[in-house]
Order: sequence, then C-alpha cells, then structure tokens
Amino acid sequence: MVSRAQQRLAQVRALIDAEPADPADSAADGATMPLLRRLCRAAVRSLPATGVGVSVMTEAGVQEIAAASNATTQRIEELQFSLGEGPCIDAFASRRPVLLSDLRDGGGRWPAYCVAADGEGVRGVFAFPVQDGAARLGVLDVYRDRPEDLSPEGLAQALTFADVAMTVLVDGQAGAPAGRLAGGMDKVLENRAELHQAQGMVMVQMGITLTEALALMRAHAYANDVDLNDLARDIVARRVSLDPGEGA
Repeated sequence: MVSRAQQRLAQVRALIDAEPADPADSAADGATMPLLRRLCRAAVRSLPATGVGVSVMTEAGVQEIAAASNATTQRIEELQFSLGEGPCIDAFASRRPVLLSDLRDGGGRWPAYCVAADGEGVRGVFAFPVQDGAARLGVLDVYRDRPEDLSPEGLAQALTFADVAMTVLVDGQAGAPAGRLAGGMDKVLENRAELHQAQGMVMVQMGITLTEALALMRAHAYANDVDLNDLARDIVARRVSLDPGEGA
C-alpha cells in the first residue's frame, strides 16, 4: 500500500514537472537552478504562499540564494544574509523548522530582520532545513502576507518540497563533472567568494576585524537599500570604499 508520505511526494513532483519553464532560463544555468526555481513557483501555488525561496548554506558560513519564486522573494531572502539574522539562519543552525506565523511577534529574536521584512509586506515566515540525515545543504523559506499558521497538511507539504529540494541539489551535483559544481551552483557560490574578498579588503582598509568588516558592509547595504552581493562586487572593483577618509 502506498503511504500518505509517498503520495505527497508523488504529488509534489508532479506539481514541479507541470510548472512551465521560465523563458529567462539559459543553458549556463544548467538543469539544477531552473528546476529549483520551478520548485519554488510550484510551492507558492501549492501551499499557498506569497513567496518561496531556497538558500544554499554550509557550516563554513557560505550563505547564498539558490532560487526564488520571484524577484521580490529573492530580495526578502537576501535580507537575512545582509542583516545576519532571521528564521532561515536559525533553521539551518538548529536543523529544525522555524515557524513564525506573525513576524511582528519575532522582534525579540530578529529585531532588524522583522522590521525589514514587515516593510516588504511579509507577515509569516516558515523556514525548513534542506537536509537528509546529518547532511545539510540549505533552507527552504515560505513567506505569507498575512499572520496565519500553515495547516498541518501545509506543513507536511512544505517539508516535502524541502525534501525534493535536497534531492535536486544532490542529484545535480552527482551529474556534474568530477571536481566541478553542478550547473549554476558555481555562480551561486562565486557570489560568496566575492563577499569574502570584499570583507577582507574592508578589514585591511579600516583596520578592523573580519566580523566588524562584515557588520559594516551589512549596515551600509541596508542603509543604502542595495544588495549585499552588489556592494561586495563594487568594493572588489574599487567602485565603492567604506573608508570615510576616501570620501565614499
């Protein structure tokens, strides 16, 4: 007899397969990234949600958005990494889902994130680790624009989407050439390498620690409403300097 979990898994896979491809997808994205984006869009319709994103994370501190259902959701996903706090980061660290039906109740845990996300129209955030046993690859975030819990069926469905995201990431890497990342994933992690480079440059320029350099970059990005990765790119290219002595 087919279990309810198996039925749910088959249903989620069918929803993803039925999701139209994005005309913006290119051959350079490989198969993994477009499939994750289709997964996010299918999850929005299934749960329902206003946005869904998948972020790749590692214990070494790599944090990057792999896919999002739309541009607004991608911007909201980036908030957690720009500010250094939020449900996604806690869900990865704890290996457990973080469920916040009303963002305005979470100000004590993530004060800056809650204010910023609320300003983007987010009211509920549900973060599910993308993991299998001891292996963790990231987090799937579900966003809602009203303060309302996910139903028990919705929670089970979201967990299934997170399980499928894990499979997509693992299968994509298994099909990659030896010593190479799956198509599209190299660009995802390239952004983090650029961030670390910029962080080191700020540390040297300002005579501060790496931790302080990242905090300064996050504050600058948030205050100027720019993406942290874009700021890092500008710092590396020497288009922007955070040293007040250089007039930036």
